[in-house]
Amino acid sequence: MKYALSQRLLHWIIALMVLGALAVGMLLGFLGFSGVKDTFGIDVTNLLYKYHKTFGVLILGLMVIRIAVKLAKGAPNYAQPLTKFEYSASNAVHGLLYLCLFAMPVLGWLGTGANGFPVEFFNWKLPPILAKDKELGGLLMELHGIVGWTLAALIFLHIGGALKHAIVKKDGVLQRML
Repeated sequence: MKYALSQRLLHWIIALMVLGALAVGMLLGFLGFSGVKDTFGIDVTNLLYKYHKTFGVLILGLMVIRIAVKLAKGAPNYAQPLTKFEYSASNAVHGLLYLCLFAMPVLGWLGTGANGFPVEFFNWKLPPILAKDKELGGLLMELHGIVGWTLAALIFLHIGGALKHAIVKKDGVLQRML
């Protein structure tokens, strides 16, 4: 059995957006504003920040929809039952993925506003959630980065588990989301 089409579409759209946002976020984190500006110029730098924030807001909104759809539709049964370890590991990784996919954009929004920068959604400026506080903003952006690395590790585990089911076990688990 497969997940509903709406669930599969949300999964893959969010996955692509997260990979893009993580890649840009890592670039921004490694090089910093000045490094990105010196490497790519101010126009590209501003676009990278703008669309990194835009994707974060989109991911947050899509995750709210994804949770609602998951609650409404549930999950299909497995063709072959998982072992207790696989079931526990799958639930843990999925739960942490969902937590990170909520926490990361919220921390980014909070940290961006606290640092006194605009939270952009395409060409709109969203209101900051917190008043300007550089110290708090720095802490929130540090947590945003930690959640980003945690998310990257969880994605690696998620893909590894999917490949194990597809290549080693050949039990149809991956087919539920394709």
